[in-house]
Amino acid sequence: MSQRFTVSKSDGDGLPADIRGEVNRLFEGDEPANAVRPEGDADGVEQAESAAVVMPKGDSNPKESSPFINSSDAAAEKSQQYDGKNMALFEEEMDTSPMVSSLLSSLANYSNLPQGSKEHEEAENNEAESSRKKPVKAPQLGTLMGVYLPCIQNIFGVILFLRMTWLVGIGGIIGTFVIVFMCCTTTMLTAISMSAIATNGVVPAGGSYYMISRSLGPEFGGAVGICFYLGTTYAGAMYILGAIELLLIYIVPKAAIFPLEGLEGAEAEAALLNNMRVYGTILLTSMATVVFVGVKYVNKLALVFLGCVILSILAVYAGVIKTAVDPPEFPVCVLGNRTLVWKTFDVCAKTVETANGTVTTQLWRMFCDSSLLNATCDKYFVANNVTQIQGIPGITSSIWTENLFGTYYEKGDLIARINMESVEEPDDPLTNANRYVLADITSFFTLLVGIYFPSVTGIMAGSNRSGDLRDAQKSIPVGTIAAITTTSLVYMSSVILFGGCIEGVVLRDKFGEGVHGNLVIGTLAWPSPWVIVIGSFFSTCGAGLQSLTGAPRLMQAIAKDGIVPALRIFGHAKANGEPTWSLLLTAFICESGILIASLDSVAPILSMFFLMCYMFVNLACALQTLLRTPNWRPRFKFYHWTLSFLGMSLCLTLMFLCSWYYAIVAMVIAGSIYKYIEFAGAEKEWGDGIRGLSLSAARYALMRLEEGPPHTKNWRPQLLVLVSTDAEQNVEQPRLLSLTNQLKAGKGLTIVGTALVGNYLDNYEHTQRAEQALRKLMETEKVKGFCQVTVSSNLRDASSHLLQASGLGGLKHNAMLVSWPRNWKQGDEHQTWRNFVELVRETTAAHLALLVPKNIAAFPSNGERFTEGHIDVWWIVHDGGMLMLLPFLLRQHKVWRKCKMRIFTVAQLDDNSIQMKKDLTTFLYHLRIDAMVEVVEMHDSDISAYTYEKTLVMEQRSQMLKQINLSKNEREREIQSITDSSRGSIRRKNPASVTTQLSVSEEPPAAGKEEKPEEESKSASPPVPPLAQVQLIHDTTTPTSPAAPAATPATAEAVQSPGEQVQMTWTEKCDGEAGKPAGAPAPCSIKDIFNMKPEWENLNHSNVRRMHTALRLNEVIIKKSSEAKLVLLNMPGPPKNRTGDENYMEFLEVLTEGLNRVLLVRGGGREVITIYS
Repeated sequence: MSQRFTVSKSDGDGLPADIRGEVNRLFEGDEPANAVRPEGDADGVEQAESAAVVMPKGDSNPKESSPFINSSDAAAEKSQQYDGKNMALFEEEMDTSPMVSSLLSSLANYSNLPQGSKEHEEAENNEAESSRKKPVKAPQLGTLMGVYLPCIQNIFGVILFLRMTWLVGIGGIIGTFVIVFMCCTTTMLTAISMSAIATNGVVPAGGSYYMISRSLGPEFGGAVGICFYLGTTYAGAMYILGAIELLLIYIVPKAAIFPLEGLEGAEAEAALLNNMRVYGTILLTSMATVVFVGVKYVNKLALVFLGCVILSILAVYAGVIKTAVDPPEFPVCVLGNRTLVWKTFDVCAKTVETANGTVTTQLWRMFCDSSLLNATCDKYFVANNVTQIQGIPGITSSIWTENLFGTYYEKGDLIARINMESVEEPDDPLTNANRYVLADITSFFTLLVGIYFPSVTGIMAGSNRSGDLRDAQKSIPVGTIAAITTTSLVYMSSVILFGGCIEGVVLRDKFGEGVHGNLVIGTLAWPSPWVIVIGSFFSTCGAGLQSLTGAPRLMQAIAKDGIVPALRIFGHAKANGEPTWSLLLTAFICESGILIASLDSVAPILSMFFLMCYMFVNLACALQTLLRTPNWRPRFKFYHWTLSFLGMSLCLTLMFLCSWYYAIVAMVIAGSIYKYIEFAGAEKEWGDGIRGLSLSAARYALMRLEEGPPHTKNWRPQLLVLVSTDAEQNVEQPRLLSLTNQLKAGKGLTIVGTALVGNYLDNYEHTQRAEQALRKLMETEKVKGFCQVTVSSNLRDASSHLLQASGLGGLKHNAMLVSWPRNWKQGDEHQTWRNFVELVRETTAAHLALLVPKNIAAFPSNGERFTEGHIDVWWIVHDGGMLMLLPFLLRQHKVWRKCKMRIFTVAQLDDNSIQMKKDLTTFLYHLRIDAMVEVVEMHDSDISAYTYEKTLVMEQRSQMLKQINLSKNEREREIQSITDSSRGSIRRKNPASVTTQLSVSEEPPAAGKEEKPEEESKSASPPVPPLAQVQLIHDTTTPTSPAAPAATPATAEAVQSPGEQVQMTWTEKCDGEAGKPAGAPAPCSIKDIFNMKPEWENLNHSNVRRMHTALRLNEVIIKKSSEAKLVLLNMPGPPKNRTGDENYMEFLEVLTEGLNRVLLVRGGGREVITIYS
């Protein structure tokens, strides 16, 4: 039997108050945040307000209503704030991580921001101010009004009305169709790429500049943005020149300030250009004033200008259709095959028959000296007939066959009719040239490309209005591609229709001089040529206004982005946001285009800038597609990287087709802007594709480096520079980075690292400050590389972590640069030198080279110059060539450039020093290193009393340091051990004995001890005199060199098992001869023992020999290299037994004593320099 109980929240009075409160609290979490409790339930309200601890009846233990134990007032407020939202588990993160509901609300209410006013990623900093702002009206424009029609208006322009017929006449139907198809294909491919970028996220107002800069980074974005700005500005100049050409040639020819009547050739051309300059400047000033006063008037007139464009195009198509039925009467007068300028005569004939007889015409008087029939006339006029032909035969005629191929002219050539006979003498000079229609410029195919391409620009008008679109990600692709399709069809059909309707000489007549000065395309229009003339004039004025409106805003956006410091002033605007300074700059640049005064010269200039912009749009899309960045998710799916690369290739081809020198100039401008932004611009991180490309290239390169170690020829020092910082995280040895800079003639990797002691969580801020200090110092010292800070519980581990973990894959350090520990002899600095010795051991184990500059403060800074001096290399053992390579790299730097290199090597008594010098000279010659060579002979000598005293002081100091670090019990045991050892050693040996032995008693190591005493570890080494070989150097990673012969094999018998007494016998003569049997006398040894003091007997003989070698080498180095600017020296390896670490430091100190600048070098166990190419 089962029963179901349903418990529901009570809002009546049927239950007692305490039970009702408990039931209500049971459902407390299901209430909405703004629920109102009944007034009578005061108990429940109090319980809810406390919200910290609830104590139900029947249980004396407190129960937590929150998962957080903290019950302070702030915690109570926070828990109350999120109470009822089921967010208790995350309420401590709500300050930094907002709830999804609020995030979605802000995203849904996102409004496109004007580009340049602020970054789209930034939120409103002041909520109070934003709440007082007027609500932004939601964008309402759709695809037709927001994208399609603006693109149509911007694409159709002055070239269609003023130059399209001339292009068909010069290039022919086939050539012009190829040009149009190529340009339209370029813009279509660019539109596909642009659609992919525009639909990959929200694009704020700013259009192409925004897309390029956020896809390719600030350098490319700034360079291409400025090029696009210059293209838009020069487009305004082109439109203004087109409007003035329409005004002065076709509408009001008499308004010219510089009259053209009676002028010929260059004078007439100069007068026309001056008129263009004067009226162009006036029109530019008027348009700039209109834009300055109010852009809203320009936007309102945009539809009117668009209507003029559409009406004009419809009139042309209507005229073409009419030619099939009733071709218009547009006669052209031809003398022989030469087209005549039809302005000053009325009848196309030499004479006319009247009732009074034959009468000469005005045309006769143009070529003859009188109106009489027997007058002297021009030879060509006399020899050829005058013919009147139909200028527009109609679409049904076969005129297209004559216009199929192009006809190119030199400047000043006659515009002649093809396939028409003409009688002329080849040697006769051209007379009465102003009577004929002449070519005003030299024409060729690539020129036509440059002149035509501006007529297909304007495809980004829709993306520039992305802030006003209702659904930009849908409207931009559809509207732009539809507009390009429409305009491309119009252009291609125009090429065919113009070539099939109009006579060739009329098409090639740029200014319509042969058709009574009419606009050629106007002669085709129906119902009147004035429809085209007036419509094209207003459309060009409107396009000019649009350019003067858009260009300043583009410049303002670039300036406000802050990527070009020199342009920041142009980011300022009026109170209403209008860019005043940018408008002035735009007008100034536009005036420079107007001063050129030739439409055909300005068109290729803006073609360059637009083509460069389109090329980088295609590059951005291809790059994002190939890199497959996670954020690349366009809604527009009909794109492919091959299409983008094809569009980019077409843009680059068209740039050089239009004008190779303009293309180079445009690239130089863009490259200069790129480098300027790279060096002086603000740092911006926009998640651009270039950064992604760098990451992909770096990953590829690292994977290649992993394939194997670099060849010796490619070896270069990849430095890990270990520096120390003070309490304020400032670098204590800045000259280390100066030396790093001077060593980096070999380029390569540089990692500057420092180690901090502590816990990472507690020292995160210190880590950040240390990184900033390292970066600042690296920038000051011009060291290019990376910085790394490691935090660990102790300095030794932190340094070890740096050594192990720095670098990535094949790009790891192969050498370490660390300063010599200062003041290491001070009692409180004992841990510093212990860390240093351990670091030397670790670099040896890791097969890393080690560079240790001593007296680093005395090293030169990057600003100093040595005008003379030497860099001395003391080559004692072979270390793989590091000692040869480092001076060469240093001398590449300007600090050391004038220093000469000297190489010293040490010869033993049985070495042939002359042959050694020859061999070393030959070796350096093959290495291509210029250096002076000197072989230093070190003769045998007795171990001096100073050596014994130095060793005694060293060992006493080591013993004292050891005592300081022992605990009380350990100290007592150690003192007893030393006392016992001393009692057995004080006994003197018999001086008359023939064989002399030094007895060194050693105690067996403790059972738990891991490390053996130093004497045991060295028992396998031969107890040979110090001058037989340089015992200071123990390099197990490199082969033995002639300067350091191998140990005598006979000494292997001396190896004893642990615990046995070790008899160390001097078995070699002082003169370096082979060792005698143990019983043979050793005169030098006997002499030394006779003179030994009692306290010297307990000295470690190995330490005595090392000290002797260090003193002798130091003496020789001081003698030869005391004046050297830098001494490079082989660094001995540390003892394998850690009990001799402090002695090791003392040996190095003695070795380098008295030298100003020393660089101790320890090889990494591989060859780093080669004689082979």
